[in-house]
Order: sequence, then C-alpha cells, then structure tokens
Amino acid sequence: MSSLVEPFTVSFVVRALVGGVLLAGACALVGVWVIARGMTFLGEAMSHGMLPGVAVASILGGNLVVGAAASAFAMAAGVNALRHSREFGRDTTIGLLFVGMLSVGVIIVSHSRSFATDLTAFLFGDVLAIRWSDLVMLGVAVAVVAAVTVTCYRPFLALTFDPRKARTLGLRPDLTNAVMLALLTITMAVAFSVVGTLLAFGMLIAPSAAAMLVARRMPALMLTSFLIGSVATVVGLWVSWYAATAAGATIAAVTVLIFFTILGARWIATTVRRLRSPVPAPVAAPSLEGRP
Repeated sequence: MSSLVEPFTVSFVVRALVGGVLLAGACALVGVWVIARGMTFLGEAMSHGMLPGVAVASILGGNLVVGAAASAFAMAAGVNALRHSREFGRDTTIGLLFVGMLSVGVIIVSHSRSFATDLTAFLFGDVLAIRWSDLVMLGVAVAVVAAVTVTCYRPFLALTFDPRKARTLGLRPDLTNAVMLALLTITMAVAFSVVGTLLAFGMLIAPSAAAMLVARRMPALMLTSFLIGSVATVVGLWVSWYAATAAGATIAAVTVLIFFTILGARWIATTVRRLRSPVPAPVAAPSLEGRP
C-alpha cells in the first residue's frame, strides 16, 4: 500500500497532481463545448498557433502567457471573422491560419539559437516543474472559466445545438461564439505555460470525448470529464514515477487509453446485448393452396 502513495509524498509530484486536477477542471468546462460543436481541429490548431507569440515574448524577455494569449486571440479572431465565408469552410480557414501561424513561429525561432530548449518545453512541457505560482494562475483560470460558463450556459447551449433558435431567442450567437473562442483561448494559453501543448490538448479533448460515451446532459458531461481527467492525472503520475517516463506525456496517454477502454467496453456491451436479444421468429409465407 505504501508503494501506491509513495510518489505523492514528494512535494513536486503533489504540485503536479494539484496542477493536473485544476487543468482537468478547466478543460472539462471547455472541452465538452469544443467537441459538441466540432471544434476539435481548432483546439489543436490553437495549441500550436500560439508559437509566434511565445517566440516573440521569449526573445524580448516578456511574459510567455501574454505572448501565447495574444497569438491565440489573433487566431481566434481570424477564425471568427471568416467563419461565415462562402468561398471555403471553417476547417479550411482554421487549417490556413494554423499553417500560417506555425510557419511564422518557426521562422522567428530559426533566428534565435537559444530557443531550442524553450520550444521543447512549449511542445511537451514539464508537469513536474509546476511551481506554486503556476497553481495560483491555474486556479484563477479555472475560476474565470467556471464563472463565464455558468453565466453563458444558456447561450452556449443554444449555440451548440440550435444556432437558428439562439438567434430567434435574441441570444446573439455571434457574440456567444466569440466568448466561447475567448474561453478556449484563455484555457489553452494558461495550460500551455504550465504543462505544454501536448498535455493541454490531450486533457482538453480525450476526457470530454470519453465522457460523451457515458453521459448526455452537459452538467453530467462536464463532471464526468473532470473525474476522468483527474483519474488520468493520478494514474499517469504514478506510472511515470515507476516507469521513469515523461509525466505530461504519460498523463496524456492515459487519457486516450481511458477513452478507448470505455469505447471498447461499450462495444462489448452492445455486442452482448445483441447476442442475448431474442431473434424474431420467421414469418411464414402465405399459402397459395386453394387459389385458382
């Protein structure tokens, strides 16, 4: 029993655990909207589209979170401005902005010989290096995301499932969409600075996707996603401690593993139900005897 709790007696692992749980909370509140609206590609694009802002902030000695947020807000503004374009779809817009922002970031990085280590941290992060100040920042982000989600819950719900009805009810779907993009931007910008884009995006998508396999109503989805993300944090940190693997990548891998485990369990349960269900008796063909 002591071996199970041994990793969590170390201070930096405890900080990583708290940070992972806080991240799971923020991502649960945003991730369900992202998946329900089919914005997964936007989350991935935004997680890497922050690179130009991070690069500029790093070179100038500025705050990386501010740089990441500025870059992500620029991408979100571009997506929001072009989402009604008739010439091409939303995915095309996101793809173009993704490639453009990432290219600019790589160009900036290529002019800085000292940026290689920072780029690795940007992509993969180090959840075990979380400081108490990072936890405070994550806590503030969770509070902001929770407050906005509660305040805008009805407009978010209408925009997600019936945008036309949202406009009819006067819920201003364009403004609601902008607020939702801003919420995603804040979450990704803060998360990247603490855990890197890999774990941030993994925690945004996988737990919410897994939650949608077992729940239907939005509050239940958010709670289930949070629980899955928290469990993945505990299991991932425990595995990484004894397997000597990268903690952030291990947590991200566990979230995906949980998703496929639930998906497989659902498939097995569905197959068993079909095998146990009674086969309807064949209908006898009408007799033609006695007919002319």
